[in-house]
Amino acid sequence: MSLSLTIDLNDQDLEHFTNALKAAHAAAGNKSAEEIIQAAAALLEGAQKVKTPDFIRGRLERLDDMIAMVRDEGWHLDDEDKQHVLSALVYFADPSDVIPDHVQVLGFLDDAIMIELCVRELAHELDAYEDFCEFREREAKKRGIAPSAVGRTDWLDSRRDELVERMHARRNRDGGEFGIGYGSSSGYGKPSYSRAWRPSLFKFR
Repeated sequence: MSLSLTIDLNDQDLEHFTNALKAAHAAAGNKSAEEIIQAAAALLEGAQKVKTPDFIRGRLERLDDMIAMVRDEGWHLDDEDKQHVLSALVYFADPSDVIPDHVQVLGFLDDAIMIELCVRELAHELDAYEDFCEFREREAKKRGIAPSAVGRTDWLDSRRDELVERMHARRNRDGGEFGIGYGSSSGYGKPSYSRAWRPSLFKFR
């Protein structure tokens, strides 16, 4: 037997997570980009050691996408765009959790909520990156090479530049500063096996 639950967060609830993100920024101090990425990666590693509900796993997959965006040699975000993504990931570098991760079933619930808010914030970045990954996989197969073996190439760079330009236009239209808000979540409900290749850390089950 399964049980479906819907969680509605009002403005006051969302303010709690906004404040948590601000506190994480303060706590991060002088952490490097690599330290922030490693902390987010450690969350994924820990999540794979316990059984997580599907709705949490779906959000963890999106966190994996955010990490991949800043690690992907082919995507190679410029400093400003990379910082925009890191501003979301910095929350996961803060060791203080509302719900400790070792708590069965619900341990990653607060992380999942923050991931959902970050997905909304980075909707245009994630959409552009998804299109890029699909293009890379499709074109790599035409050329008889593995997508994982593709780094920086002219045919990939041209498509990447088009997508980044589109991403910037949409982000400027909706507001460019990080502050929980625009866009809508995407990527849930897609079967994991259909995802185009990216340098993932999360093992889909």
